[in-house]
Amino acid sequence: MTTETLDIKITKNTQPRLAQTDFSKLVFGHTFTDHMLVADYADGEWKNFQIIPYGEIGLSPAISALHYGQAFFEGMKAYRQQDGQVSIFRPDKNAARFNKSAQRLCMPELPVELFTQSIAALVDVERDWIPTAENHSLYIRPFMFATDPYLGVVPSSTYKFMVLTCPVGPYFTKPLRVKFETHFTRAAEGGFGYAKAAGNYAGAMLPNRRAMEEGFDQLIWTDAKEHLYAEEMGAANVMFLIDGKLITPSTRDTILDGVTRDTVIALTKDWGVPVEERRVSIAEIVDAAKSGKLTDAFGAGTAATIAPVGSINYNGEEYTLSDPATREYSNKVFNTLNDIRYGRTADTHGWNYMV
Repeated sequence: MTTETLDIKITKNTQPRLAQTDFSKLVFGHTFTDHMLVADYADGEWKNFQIIPYGEIGLSPAISALHYGQAFFEGMKAYRQQDGQVSIFRPDKNAARFNKSAQRLCMPELPVELFTQSIAALVDVERDWIPTAENHSLYIRPFMFATDPYLGVVPSSTYKFMVLTCPVGPYFTKPLRVKFETHFTRAAEGGFGYAKAAGNYAGAMLPNRRAMEEGFDQLIWTDAKEHLYAEEMGAANVMFLIDGKLITPSTRDTILDGVTRDTVIALTKDWGVPVEERRVSIAEIVDAAKSGKLTDAFGAGTAATIAPVGSINYNGEEYTLSDPATREYSNKVFNTLNDIRYGRTADTHGWNYMV
């Protein structure tokens, strides 16, 4: 199937909620637009692409996603540019990672054209929901889950693909206080930590809650074998500017290949700043913090965007970094990303997909 033959049936919501939505009080992920996209996989093909009113769906309590965890998602954003046009940021990159997750969880891939065009169709229907305020956007949540209604530890033969959209503001509103997690493990080599599988996030909830009870905003997960190397935050990849070089953990079985991460690396190389993608030890980060060589640290993710780290805790010792407002590098990254996404500067990499 090609983009020219993709037929999406659209059923408009007869009770739209847009006029009653207060865009000044958006809580991330709590406000949904009037419509959603649904499609089915059966008999070896994707079919029944529809945009329908947002609402509940009927499912058998025996579907295998509920019992055996065949479920994953993506996260991306659409922006209203300064000239009024609407763009989706790097959907091709999300499509590639979507299919990588599908492969690992033994689920069917969705052709990139179908992924991109179906999401663009929903964004087009919901374009009036895209906020106009700075640092606001339309968050897009594509996801897939298994729907075979029987109990058995085998891959499902049927699946549902859905897309939800939410108008959102900033995910984080202050510098992050983070700690290295050295007891619990998010992902292990040979596992599926690189996939955006629902189970990865379920397993992280208990340690995250305990960290928040201790006053932290995020964890920096460490390797499962020794807990000596930084991997990623719960809501973003983690990046460090040490002695003038951008250093970030290299992607592997345990680390998501983040779209924002990849974007930051590309911009950094454009600027001639050295980039190192490799294993990064806790000891190196702590030593750099002590010596003053750690001049910037932040999370990079679709929801989080560029989230500055205010302090890092390791084994009870707190290392406070410089005031994020004074940091040249991460502020340059943040502002440049916004300028590209909102159409205020040239998109030389072709990252904006115009709807």
